[in-house]
Amino acid sequence: MTFMPQSQNSVDPIKLEKLAEVAVRVGLQLQRGQDLVMTAPIVAMPLVRLITNRAYMAGAGLVTTFYSDEETTLARYQYGSDEGFDRASGWLYEGMAKAYQNGAARLAIAGDNPMLLSEQDPGKVGRANRANSTAYKPALEKISNFDINWNIVAYPNPSWAKVVFADDPEPIAVAKLAKAIFAASRVDLDDPVSAWREHNTNLAARSSWLNGQRFAALHFKGPGTDLTVGLADGHEWHGGASVAKNGVTCNPNIPTEEVFTTPHALRVEGHVSSTKPLSHQGTLIDNIQVRFEEGRIVEAKASRGAEVLNKVLDTDDGARRLGEVALVPHSSPISASGILFYNTLFDENASCHIALGQCYSKCFLDGAKLSQDQIKAQGGNSSLIHIDWMIGSDKVDIDGIKPDGSRVPVMRQGEWA
Repeated sequence: MTFMPQSQNSVDPIKLEKLAEVAVRVGLQLQRGQDLVMTAPIVAMPLVRLITNRAYMAGAGLVTTFYSDEETTLARYQYGSDEGFDRASGWLYEGMAKAYQNGAARLAIAGDNPMLLSEQDPGKVGRANRANSTAYKPALEKISNFDINWNIVAYPNPSWAKVVFADDPEPIAVAKLAKAIFAASRVDLDDPVSAWREHNTNLAARSSWLNGQRFAALHFKGPGTDLTVGLADGHEWHGGASVAKNGVTCNPNIPTEEVFTTPHALRVEGHVSSTKPLSHQGTLIDNIQVRFEEGRIVEAKASRGAEVLNKVLDTDDGARRLGEVALVPHSSPISASGILFYNTLFDENASCHIALGQCYSKCFLDGAKLSQDQIKAQGGNSSLIHIDWMIGSDKVDIDGIKPDGSRVPVMRQGEWA
């Protein structure tokens, strides 16, 4: 007999079925005969089962799911040996990387409790994160280089819902979070697949305009922020659906409201402040303030989670440099909802953001043909991590800077100019 929390009854089964359909048909565009590797919190099993059904109906070869569980994660911190925090299950990630190398698609279901590790030793959290990032890199490279079609969707985990809607009883909190997830993912509409097709067209038009401008840099100006982000040589803007190197068009993030590209790892100058908290692997990092010199973060602080932030920045040299810059209007549906999700998949789509670490080779002209050395020569960053955090608001202006130094307004008070 399988036990599911009573609060799971708060999740609309029809919309959950639509989310599974969108994940397979829009997010992955899973191909007949293609294997699928899925990861999920164990409480998301109802969605896992629906996605698995949809995947096999679409002709999937083999669907394999790996589950995580909050109680067993905490058990490591409560009872595990100290030396164990410098280890990770490399054999598992090597297997995932091999699956992707053999053509498998990747789907992650997000929904972990953003505060899960907030009471644990930050030193152990940092060591575990570093070990995990190191072990995961062979698999991460297949994803970040868009070798495969991949996708992330979310499920309203009760512990996550109680962080977002702390004043509500658990069943009500779960119902509210589920409704917000479904709205952001466009599955509350009659025909979500058509809605995503239209949305992708709009994001492609925005990307096309930015690509036509050929900016050398972007300048962000707002409270606590005066930042110039140089753009990689031969950079290319993307948004919404992307064609992976295996030829499959996928929507990596559901939801998504961003257009994004690759910064130049050596050409970022100035200071910037976060405008929303960053939830990173169970730790909340708030009020981040960093200063860049020649592309590298030389000073960093936060009002909460500062120790974990600095351990993240010490992961490797690339962790202190940028791998992504993304533009999102303040009026995006996720921002307009007024909900702070404490989850990057959603919060990054309410705000312009930057990402520490690994760049996307996809965001270069003819990126699929470039070697790693060529990507580095053009300014692309390499790292074990890729962590997005939010820097946009209705008080931030952005100018595009042309190679001749002239400026073009891109955003004013958080909206497209």
